[in-house]
Amino acid sequence: MDKKQKIIIIISLIVVTFIAFGPILQNDFVNYDDYVYITDNQQVKSGISVGTIKWAFGAVVGANWHPLTLLSHALDWSLFGQWAGGHHLVSLLFHIGAVLFLFLFLSKTTQSLWPSAVVAALFALHPLRVESVAWASERKDVLSMFFGMAALYAYAFYVEDKKISKYIMCLLMFVLSLLSKPMLVTLPFILLLLDYWPLQRWQNNLYQQQSKQQSPSAQLLKKEKVKKKIVAAEQKNTAVPTQSNRQVIKPLLLEKIPFFFLTIISSVVTLWAQNHGGAVAAMHTLLFSDRVINALVSYVAYLVKIFWPVNLAVFYPYQSVFPAWQIFAAVFILIGLTVLVTLSLKKAPFLFVGWFWYVGTLVPVIGLVQVGIQTMADRYTYLPSIGISIMLIWGILYLVPKEKMRKIFLLPVACVLLFILTILTWQQCGHWKHSVSLWSHAANVTEDNYFAHDALGNLLFVENKKDEAIAHLHSAIKINPFWDNAYNMLGVAQVAQGKKEEAIARFLEAIRINPYNEKAQVNLGISLEEQGKNEEAKSHYYKALEINPANADAHYNLANLFIKKREMQQAVHHYREAIKSNPDHLAARYNLADILAKQGKTGEAIEHFREVARINPSSFQALNNLGVMLENQQRHDEAIHYYRLAMPLEPNNPRLHFNLGVALGNKGDLEQAIEHFHRAVELKPDYQDARRALKIALGMKNKN
Repeated sequence: MDKKQKIIIIISLIVVTFIAFGPILQNDFVNYDDYVYITDNQQVKSGISVGTIKWAFGAVVGANWHPLTLLSHALDWSLFGQWAGGHHLVSLLFHIGAVLFLFLFLSKTTQSLWPSAVVAALFALHPLRVESVAWASERKDVLSMFFGMAALYAYAFYVEDKKISKYIMCLLMFVLSLLSKPMLVTLPFILLLLDYWPLQRWQNNLYQQQSKQQSPSAQLLKKEKVKKKIVAAEQKNTAVPTQSNRQVIKPLLLEKIPFFFLTIISSVVTLWAQNHGGAVAAMHTLLFSDRVINALVSYVAYLVKIFWPVNLAVFYPYQSVFPAWQIFAAVFILIGLTVLVTLSLKKAPFLFVGWFWYVGTLVPVIGLVQVGIQTMADRYTYLPSIGISIMLIWGILYLVPKEKMRKIFLLPVACVLLFILTILTWQQCGHWKHSVSLWSHAANVTEDNYFAHDALGNLLFVENKKDEAIAHLHSAIKINPFWDNAYNMLGVAQVAQGKKEEAIARFLEAIRINPYNEKAQVNLGISLEEQGKNEEAKSHYYKALEINPANADAHYNLANLFIKKREMQQAVHHYREAIKSNPDHLAARYNLADILAKQGKTGEAIEHFREVARINPSSFQALNNLGVMLENQQRHDEAIHYYRLAMPLEPNNPRLHFNLGVALGNKGDLEQAIEHFHRAVELKPDYQDARRALKIALGMKNKN
């Protein structure tokens, strides 16, 4: 195999993949899980540390347990901070790494350089990859695939030379893949398929078993015949004739036991995490028969998207009712293809391997165990699509065996196809530019997408486009009258319009549909509190905490209620809990600091005011209060520092000029102290404290 050609292919794959996904470097974070994993995740934003590592291995985030993914996000935040492009760049690099490992694996095991390159290119450039690469929250996808493809490449080396070190390397890559995302739980099954083709291990084992039963001379003759058959089979891309024999599969299965064990452990942990996070739909909410029908239709729908990748969206609403013709067509296609590839097993084993790669790797995400509320997702094709590409490329080579015809016909077609995919991927990346473009596109290319309308309603409300927001929320409710989140957000929008009674009705409806909607519970509590119904409000805050004990807003609002009742100990407790849940909760920190200062706990109050000032440098009150408390402790330089930070925020505040003058005077800087006392008096002529301080400062200056 020409090493120069291989290097050229590798460089080309890197370059074209960068080109296809180039727009994502200018993209922002989106409001779909990115705040959970990155932008609002305080542990991730704290960067890599011993504490972060411990947290990552014990945390369930987004209803998933994937510690390696969380650590990669933390490292990214340390490197890039809020620059989303940096996070996207790292995801793209992992995707490219997976592409290269796939190419290296196929070229090594099939000894077919250019077909391997085309399969890798299809995997790299297909628009269905955009969701996995362009969505920062899907780092788990690209990270898992990177280590999964590395495991395949390591496996090829192990098969070539069965050293324990190479086996352990393959197993380690598998572990790292599972720690990133459990999508690769099907890897042991993939390895068994690959053992049949292209690795030919099933066939080799059979001949070894047969040769053991023969005389030495017969074994030698048989060995030569076996070699010829294997070489001939490899040249024709066909399987060596085989027969059913328990001894053929036994050593291959025993070899995979550690992999199957890890798959079982990962599957159990995944189901626990997703149940813990409330992501798994209960059997009574989605009948198993509905799940089976959805799975059958989705298998074919994914095939359609692989061959016709248009109208791709970030969210496809769950469809519980399908036309009868669609169900029968799906069953017919699936059974037909399965029979076809099985019958062609000996002549075209790549069809069998590719098809069952596709079918098998989709099993964890096909919806038999429903996770989330989507019917399907582009990201779920990341691993399965490789099987279809193998079928397509090696199938075409089988049908067009002549090298001349391949160069004349297939090469131009492949180039045009890859160019079209590159353009489509570039365009799809643009839809991920920001949240509004993402959800607008989803609403436009799908039917009855209540989730997209709800997301747009939330976004437009934040942008103060209330009328547009309400229109989208009404659309979401019209499509899905049982979507509690839309009722809740509509209530928030109506509060902003001053329609408080209507808002309460919306919150109550959201809670009626879903009593576990913690946001609706908190929002209803706030509305009732504004009507003076404090006890009713308190009950809803406590219900929110029953649902989620870490609900920072519920703790904050409870603390405010206890302040009204002068129950300071309870207020302090809930402010602390709010800060524990959300360290960036400015109002909770400020109120807590204010209480602590009044209780004489100056040191702790100063630390909380410092945090408020750090998080929000525009908080005048925090800066001024810091100055006052530090000055009371005779820490003049620190007090002056915070007063000066506050000055540009309210340059005409007489109290601030007086405070700064006092700190400067106590430090011995009479000239500047007098200047600020003068300014305080100018701004407020009846400011007696400032007049007295000015008189004293002038006297001291004249005396000196």
